[in-house]
Amino acid sequence: MNATKLVFAGLVLFGVVMGVWLLRPDAGPAQDALARVQSAGVLTIGYANEAPFAYLDPSTNRVTGEAVEVARAVAKRLGIAQVDGVLTEFGALIPGLQAGRYDLIAAGMYITAPRAQQVAFTDPTYVVGEGFLVPKGNSKKLHSFADVVAHADARLGVVAGAVEHGYARALGVPEDRIVVFPDNASGVAGLRAGRCDALALTSLTIRDLLQRGADQVLESATPFTDPVIDGRPVRGHGAFALRTADVALREAFNRELRAFLGTPEHAALVQPFGFGPEHLPKGITVEQVLGNGAP
Repeated sequence: MNATKLVFAGLVLFGVVMGVWLLRPDAGPAQDALARVQSAGVLTIGYANEAPFAYLDPSTNRVTGEAVEVARAVAKRLGIAQVDGVLTEFGALIPGLQAGRYDLIAAGMYITAPRAQQVAFTDPTYVVGEGFLVPKGNSKKLHSFADVVAHADARLGVVAGAVEHGYARALGVPEDRIVVFPDNASGVAGLRAGRCDALALTSLTIRDLLQRGADQVLESATPFTDPVIDGRPVRGHGAFALRTADVALREAFNRELRAFLGTPEHAALVQPFGFGPEHLPKGITVEQVLGNGAP
């Protein structure tokens, strides 16, 4: 093969490689995610089967929940008619987003500083406190993370990848007394089986679990004291998460989300999932959440 042919073959190979690279889900402006989903008419979301935020309703075989229905409403405002769901364990949601398995995470995910280094959050859609799910009677009297620290043999259950694990560590719960479960269902099963003495979840998740039948042997630890970290009471701000490269999609989604939150349509949409006016973020932005020291 002469030199001219070698150069030509090299240029062809380079073009193929560059074409494949530009078609990656994280390839930035070269592959405009907003244009892609609007053209296809389909937005794909990652969720972790945690009611009331995102879960598969067995009666309809349809993915629903606060985050999913808000995503559908915002997608409609963007001219996107279809929202498809990809079920993923909570701890694998961000890696799945980065790998291009879906366009955004719709799982009620809290805005935190470590997560914000990996994904681009929208403004929050809700604000909520924490809670413990405990065996009826709460024999160890666990009403706060501090109570777990103080009780030498108390074991606290958390879901892998959820903020409660970080809260427990920050507040001094020894790692050997933290039991990590892959999802809520296994956490509830572990609590019932005595693998832990309390399961740390959002207060809304606990209420939903109890309404769905977990109250036969379990209850909410009442009253409950929300954690205080670095002198600040911790309140969770849940939001959608997108790839950092998908700037146009994030900005368009966030613009329509801001216009939708707090409207009568929004209130009617999320009320069946237990969300009321007290859960509204009241105009707070993701920048303000992170600026206020989100853990």
